[in-house]
Formats: sequence, structure tokens, C-alpha cells
Amino acid sequence: MLPFGVPNQADYSLLDRPEILQLVFYPRMGWQPPPPRATDHWVPVAEGISVSCRLYPAGESSPNILFFHGNGEIVTDYDWLAPEYNRLGISLFVAGYRGYGLSGGRPTFSTMVADAHAIFNYFGHALRPRHSGPLLVMGRSLGSYSALELASHYPEQLAGLIVESGISNPGRLLSLLGGDIPASHLEDLERANLERLRSISLPVLIIHGERDELIPYSQAVDFHRNVGSGAKRLVAIPGAGHNDLLFLGREQYFSAIEGFVFGSQLTPSA
Repeated sequence: MLPFGVPNQADYSLLDRPEILQLVFYPRMGWQPPPPRATDHWVPVAEGISVSCRLYPAGESSPNILFFHGNGEIVTDYDWLAPEYNRLGISLFVAGYRGYGLSGGRPTFSTMVADAHAIFNYFGHALRPRHSGPLLVMGRSLGSYSALELASHYPEQLAGLIVESGISNPGRLLSLLGGDIPASHLEDLERANLERLRSISLPVLIIHGERDELIPYSQAVDFHRNVGSGAKRLVAIPGAGHNDLLFLGREQYFSAIEGFVFGSQLTPSA
């Protein structure tokens, strides 16, 4: 295992103020036994603190998606959805956050992105020998920060980045939630985030509801425009909001993921 902490990881310490954390994070405890073939994994992220993750395997040589879930969700919430990925021939490794599910500690922006490195490293050392297929990273909503962090650090080890209902602008998130940070500080954070976005060279798939009431569809358009990849695709789910993409566009959603993971939709995009 690598030591805790990664050089040059994104600096979100400006967002770690208590009043902002209370607006952003909604930890929920909970656990249920894994379904058949699924296995639980505990990833050490700090002294005495581990984050819970769950692997839903499809096959030893199947593509793997390292998935960071949305806010208010926990790892076991994906027991019902993971079989959809497995039916496509994709293994799903769902990663939690501190304070969520059975994970220890308390969530902050800084620990969330730092822990993403530890989880990536765990997958590479503990699971890669038995799960040798291509590895992609995916983030839903809040999880897009973790996914973006890994995509910007490990382009040679990842086959692609998938962002669902993600946000490209931290300042926009805070304005939606009512957070108060000096404009100059936000500008520095947003500038660094834009540079990180432009550095992404992996193939990218962006899925977003056209009527997302929490993170507007314009954020997906901005993400698509600014991400540096030469192979990127934006999929809009008509009529969908932030939490009903799978109810209103299930076929379109999984068709896009299947085509992206298996390469049929990896075409260059301006």
C-alpha cells in the first residue's frame, strides 16, 4: 500500500469549513449482507479509519468500473443496480466515503479526494490480479470530484472516465447551496479545477438529466466543452432530473455506458 496522502492532489481545503460541510454532506449509516458473489472490502484511508466498498464481479477479464456514489447514498444502495452492469459484462466496485454506510470518520472535501487515491491503490494491489480487465472510473453527482481526481492523476492506468449528474464548477455548487466563500478564494479554486479538467486525456462519457433541478444541465455542457479529452460524449436524458435518470432513461443510460466501455462509441469529438 502507498502511504496516506498523495502529492499534488486537488486542494479543496477552502471548502472544509463546518458551515459548508453541513450544507454539502449528508452521511447515512447502514449496511446489509452482500448479495451472492459480491464481496465487501475495507480500505484503510487514515490511522484507525477505513472506508467500506463493495465489489460486484462479472468475470475475471471483464471491464471494471470504480464507482463513487452520490450524496445521501451508501454502498449497499447499489445491490439492486449492480446486476445491470454485470449483465453487460462489467464488474462494479462501489466506493464509499467517510461517515457513510459503515465507513469510519467524518467526510470533508479534502479527505474525500485523498481517499479516492487510497481506494484506487487498493483496487490495484488487492483486486487487480484477479480482475485484469480494463479499469474505468465513474462518479455520480458528488462522486464526480473523486472520479475527476483519479482521471487527472492516472491516465495511463485508466481506460476512461464516466460522469453522471456531475458538476464542473465548485463555485456553482456553493451558490446553489447557499455557501459563503470570498470571491477571490472561489476564483482560485475554480481556476485550479478548470486546469485539472483540461488536463484530462482519457475518453470521457458525460450523462446528465436535461431537467436536473440540483445541478443544471448547463454544468454538463460546460464539463463537455472544457474537458481536454479528444474522445468525449455528452448524453442528455430527456425530461430527467437529478435522481430519476434510471427511471426515465434506463435504456439510453445503459446503452451509452455499454457502448463507451466496450469501445463502440469512443469517437473523437471537438
